[in-house]
Amino acid sequence: MKLNALLVSRDRPSLRVLVALLDVLQIEHHNCHSSADAVELLVRGRHSALILDFDLEGAGQVARIAQMVTPQRKPVVYAMVGAFTPVGGAFQSSVNFVLYKPLICEQAARSLHAGQRLMRPSPRHSPRHPLEALVHLRLGTGALPAIMLDLSEQGLALQAPEPLPAAHSVPLHFYLPGTSHLVEGIGKVIWAEDDGRAGMFFSRLTPASRHHLKNWLAKRGTKSKDAVRVLLPPQRSRRSVPASH
Repeated sequence: MKLNALLVSRDRPSLRVLVALLDVLQIEHHNCHSSADAVELLVRGRHSALILDFDLEGAGQVARIAQMVTPQRKPVVYAMVGAFTPVGGAFQSSVNFVLYKPLICEQAARSLHAGQRLMRPSPRHSPRHPLEALVHLRLGTGALPAIMLDLSEQGLALQAPEPLPAAHSVPLHFYLPGTSHLVEGIGKVIWAEDDGRAGMFFSRLTPASRHHLKNWLAKRGTKSKDAVRVLLPPQRSRRSVPASH
């Protein structure tokens, strides 16, 4: 089974070097030009490697999402940086190899070859996490993607790339896993942990969303006790969201 790489960059000279090297190494590749598209692709599919240009806006968030997917689908992460590239905590904790721009073919080839031994085979026959889907949250004026961990008719548990604030009215939307049905509405954070894991209660869903969610859960044989379990925080240490007054 072939290895595959996701290239996230708009830097044409770097892309030319990388595409040529990946072809030599017989690693399939796909290029996208935005961080938002990269997050979608990381959650929907599996990639052996992620080659991420940290000069691209939102690159740190992409790197954090790459570390949040299930271990079986976690890619080897290459960071492309220049002399003035801003790097932070996400860079330090999420990157396996660093490629310095402008790319020198021989140096990039050595890094790609070294990482090739860490890349896992393509997942065509590997089981997917049953609820792995992307949830888009609107916090203030910004959007935050998160990975769904569990789902019920009353709410969901998720893993975000950063801790969620104590918010009682969070617009959200996601596609039901394995379908094209969009669920959208308002959620309330009822518990949150410092590592970004949180539970949200659906305070409002559109009628169509509620209908699709109920049917989707019925087909999966979800029982009422599962609804309670989804909304309960883990038993390890956690911080709860204070009630509004």
